[in-house]
Amino acid sequence: MRETLFNWLGQDLTGWQVVDAFAGTGALALEAISRGASRVQAFEHDALLVQQIQALREKLQAHALSVVRGDGLALLRALPPASVQLVLLDPPFDSNLFVPALQAGALALADPGYIYLEAPEAWGPEKLAPFGLQLWRRGKAGAVHFHLLCRIERT
Repeated sequence: MRETLFNWLGQDLTGWQVVDAFAGTGALALEAISRGASRVQAFEHDALLVQQIQALREKLQAHALSVVRGDGLALLRALPPASVQLVLLDPPFDSNLFVPALQAGALALADPGYIYLEAPEAWGPEKLAPFGLQLWRRGKAGAVHFHLLCRIERT
């Protein structure tokens, strides 16, 4: 899925501002750094995972990565409007965080910009339209549906 995402994005994220709201292991955040993102913020609630990401940050000298321990949704909501080119959303599948995360992510999203969403179900046009988002690309791996979203084009 990770390889597919970065193939969709075109590999070069030079100068991009990126937020990984539910960072987990930090793999997506580190991939964004490796492709030239100028700043990546990784938010993670679990203290052990934060320590692991910070250790990888130091080992890889990924100085453009900042790791913040806290509530990914609250931190996402605190971002300035239209401030990031890529928002990475992979909330826990058994949570009720998908709708509020998409709302907050859409507000933080620059134009042009993208939201990457992993979910246990497919998100189609009717579910995305209220956020001002449209499906750009979609895939499925096992039980995981992954989506690349962008703003609805204005006609």
